[in-house]
Amino acid sequence: MEEKKLDINSIIGFVLIFGLILLMFYQNQPTPEEIEAEKAKQEQLATQNKAEENTVQDNTRTQDTAINLQDSTAVANYQSSLGAFGYTKPSDGTTKLENDLLYLEISNKGGQIIEAKMAQFNTYDSIPVYLIKDGNASFGLTFTTTDNRTLNTKDLYFEPSISKNGENQVLSMKAKIAPNKFLEYRYEMKPNDYMVDFTVRSQGLNGVIKEGQPIKMDWLLKGIRHSKSVKYENRYTEMMYNYEDGKIDYLSANGDDDEIENDVKWISLKQHFFTSILATKKNFKTASLRSTNLVEEESEAVRFTKAFEVSIPITLEGGELSENLNWYYGPADVEVLKKYDQYELEDTIYWGWGIFGWINRYVFTPFYSFLSDFFPAGIAIILMTILVRLAMSPVTYKSYLSQAKMKILKPEIAEITEKYKDNAMKRQQETMKLNSKAGVSPLSGCVPALIQMPIFYALFMFFPTSFALRQKSFLWAEDLSSYDSIFEWTTHIPVISTFYGNHMSLFPILASIAIFFYMMMTTGQNMPQQPGMPNMKFIMYLMPFMMLIFFNNYASGLSLYYFISNLITIGIMLVIKNVIIDNDKLHAQIQENKKKPKKESKFQKKMREMMEQAEEQKKAGRK
Repeated sequence: MEEKKLDINSIIGFVLIFGLILLMFYQNQPTPEEIEAEKAKQEQLATQNKAEENTVQDNTRTQDTAINLQDSTAVANYQSSLGAFGYTKPSDGTTKLENDLLYLEISNKGGQIIEAKMAQFNTYDSIPVYLIKDGNASFGLTFTTTDNRTLNTKDLYFEPSISKNGENQVLSMKAKIAPNKFLEYRYEMKPNDYMVDFTVRSQGLNGVIKEGQPIKMDWLLKGIRHSKSVKYENRYTEMMYNYEDGKIDYLSANGDDDEIENDVKWISLKQHFFTSILATKKNFKTASLRSTNLVEEESEAVRFTKAFEVSIPITLEGGELSENLNWYYGPADVEVLKKYDQYELEDTIYWGWGIFGWINRYVFTPFYSFLSDFFPAGIAIILMTILVRLAMSPVTYKSYLSQAKMKILKPEIAEITEKYKDNAMKRQQETMKLNSKAGVSPLSGCVPALIQMPIFYALFMFFPTSFALRQKSFLWAEDLSSYDSIFEWTTHIPVISTFYGNHMSLFPILASIAIFFYMMMTTGQNMPQQPGMPNMKFIMYLMPFMMLIFFNNYASGLSLYYFISNLITIGIMLVIKNVIIDNDKLHAQIQENKKKPKKESKFQKKMREMMEQAEEQKKAGRK
């Protein structure tokens, strides 16, 4: 193959191409006049930039800057301008504080807690218990600046700094407006502790915050659902507070409510078995409190129980902010809360009012706690029931003895009723005489019931609120602090779904059967029916029915207690009837009492005189 040679045409072509390139390069070069004009333009721009930079520095150094924190653009622009001093706007990140009990996540924006999680507890569906999550809570300060602008710290970016104080974790969140001017939220978390020290302070803001104007500390929280029955959980979700030297009060748990209280020591936003508490080392002078019910019906879609709102005015000290507070995020467990005796946080548990609360707090709670240290929860309830019924057995004996006497007198009372069926006053007088002679008091059967009422009500509050029973199982009951469903349905049935629910609990059924037989033994057969008196047989059927309906949605531990209690009571009464009381001897004693002269008490005398006067007035009216 012949090698191709470079001919004259190729050489001419390359020369022309090279010449065109040189021509284009020469034409794109600036002229001396253009070079001078561009140089002057660059110098002018440099002068303008220098002037703008000096203006930013002078303004920031010489005046107290007030930011409209409700304008996120203004916040971003302002904090970006701090770059001239070496400060940069913090990111939208978070900082975590964690120990073996509690996990907290604090946002750079607002410096507030955006997540609070219990490390050792789960909800009914095995999800960790969160008291704060997904924006259900907020905390911030609002105040007025000297140039009459409103600040809201929830929109301000804070700069985080982690350190140690011994074994404690310390998080300092500072919102800076100058090198030595800032608002600080300081969190200090101790090992194995649900309580976190929280300090709100300012430095160098004297002259920025307008004195004489209220500074509001706002705390908002919506209670997150933790239980399978949101209506049942909502019943025990409420705001409680300590005010005026130790007084304890709460907002309505059943609806919307609001109050303004003075000298407030702590505020507890209780979500049944868990609580969020804000406490102060020096009492708040006043606090505005509000609770709004968010639950209208039982539904899986309901996420929140109540919305709580707390607004607390705080004051400047020497032109600066200084508040030493505590956050508590943890269980509403008496064994845990009593450790914080400086605040008396045990009072955040609603024990009941008066003597009922006293019995619950100082008798049943420590008694059950002692038993549960040695036995499973269900067995501990049964043992507690046995011991309570044995302690009440003398009262049961008195009650049954009175019923036995009434049964013996039943034929004679029937004769009096028939003889004076047209004269109610005379019938009542003769019945009272018979009872007095026989040494029988119809009220003696009611007195034991009245004695047991405080115990009944104390237990009524103990089982639903005792943290020791939470998620403790027994037999088919998965959680003794909630209902023991054995059958459920999704269809809404009018009336039934409203009052009974969409499930069937077994322990209330067993307790209703037991109380029916108990009522048969004590009421249906022994109590004579008298005109004007309630139909006791109707009550005998009504009581078990009411228990069946009401207790279906209640704590299964309470139904277990009443089931065992009524079984034991029936057993005790059978022993009293067949072993202790001899009806023949009792009848003979009553007959002997009739023969003895009976001294009339002042009360009986007064009653007799009143009835005789009424009878005389009635006769006079007929004439």
